[in-house]
Amino acid sequence: MSALLELRNVSKVYRSGFFSPRTTVALDDFSLTIDQSRPSITAVVGESGSGKSTLGSLLMGFIAPTHGDVLYMGKNMKAISAAERWQFRQDVQAIFQDPFAAYNPFYTVDHVLTVPIRKFGLAANREEAREKMGDALRKVGLRPEEILGRYPHQLSGGQRQRIIVARAMLLKPKLIIADEPVSMVDASLRATILESIYTLHKELGISVLYITHDLTTAYHVSSEIIVLYKGSVMEGGDVASVVKAPQHPYTRLLIDSIPWPDVDLQWGREPVIRDDGTSPTTTKGCKFASRCPHVMAKCRETAPPLFMVGDTQASSCYLSDASPAIQRSELQRVLEPA
Repeated sequence: MSALLELRNVSKVYRSGFFSPRTTVALDDFSLTIDQSRPSITAVVGESGSGKSTLGSLLMGFIAPTHGDVLYMGKNMKAISAAERWQFRQDVQAIFQDPFAAYNPFYTVDHVLTVPIRKFGLAANREEAREKMGDALRKVGLRPEEILGRYPHQLSGGQRQRIIVARAMLLKPKLIIADEPVSMVDASLRATILESIYTLHKELGISVLYITHDLTTAYHVSSEIIVLYKGSVMEGGDVASVVKAPQHPYTRLLIDSIPWPDVDLQWGREPVIRDDGTSPTTTKGCKFASRCPHVMAKCRETAPPLFMVGDTQASSCYLSDASPAIQRSELQRVLEPA
């Protein structure tokens, strides 16, 4: 396996307060490998505060882990050279939730496309740069003559987001980290943006880490899925296996929260026990124990390992303890089965 990016037993802990310091574990002993020889779309799902965006920031190099290592091309991110970091910036691109934040309101939208072309030497002259920009915009369903020369506030949210996708397309990265890329656009544009990202994956062989709270879109665009809760993996594996036959109570609750168009189907069938406020830093056992309708005594005492409930699925729940156990660092076994 040729690893582009790798997280090895990574934890991220945030500390706040002076007189009464508090700690929040945003990501806990998490391991993941992005294999550049096997382009894939991996969805990371969970509620707000589950650690999804922290994971994306670690992979982008925006923040450093509290424990563990982040490796790029086999080298620790802390030790790579300036030239390697420059290449990393081209290889790994991000599409964020709020497209407006990526724009300078004093420049036309051309600026977000011309800067990477100039910085990375993607065109020999202005005419070639203009041609590349036009091609990229057309691939995401935009007309260059209607977009170029306009300011960010003159475009819709969907148009601004698709320009960011076009920007990523220009650089031909090896990995795109898409953090809630369609949550701020209306339903009519979600399919267009997700189709553009899927086209990047298929035509250019780009891997995608799709961070979302929306299991519906995750199911439709991804091949593998990781379910996070309070920074820990609850379940993971092949997206069809996890969504169609979820083994962890938390995954079942997430799926049960999806509204269906059939009014005869009951919405919210799974019993929910509200969180009792137990902090992830003080809980010795399973982090979901305070909400789980199937909680047992041992759930509160020791955190369960990952249990291989199938060749392409693993669940961190004692309800599956009849299955073989693996270390959390071995999650890749179910994401990329032999």
